[in-house]
Amino acid sequence: MFYVFRETITTSIIVTAKSEIKMNLIAGVIHQVDVLFEDGCEHEVHAQIFQGNTQLWPSNQSQPDGSPNTLTGDATVVSFREFYELKPGATDLVLYLWGDGTVDDVHVVVQIGLLPKRVLQPLSFEELLAAATGV
Repeated sequence: MFYVFRETITTSIIVTAKSEIKMNLIAGVIHQVDVLFEDGCEHEVHAQIFQGNTQLWPSNQSQPDGSPNTLTGDATVVSFREFYELKPGATDLVLYLWGDGTVDDVHVVVQIGLLPKRVLQPLSFEELLAAATGV
């Protein structure tokens, strides 16, 4: 299944007044993440995805100078495969979005593909090992 979250970025959504979108998901494994930056974002719209206090994407949290790392783009889809397990009771992610104060009325769309773990990994490591060794 895919979850879709969409936000319009205006000049008032800036780093000190970020848009915070709660992404309520279900238990399973995130296997795909797509972040679409509409034409006009001009690499001045920033996105980060957190689980609790942990920044998930981008995975490297900051630059050497301490400035935060973010996903950005312009008429771009940042798309990547993932295998990130969400366990029951810990399935909420938060998407933070903001612009530089100059971009206005542009959209960012985040799509998250999530499947049950048994679909993506039907056998445990122990079961795979037993099958491979004949034990």
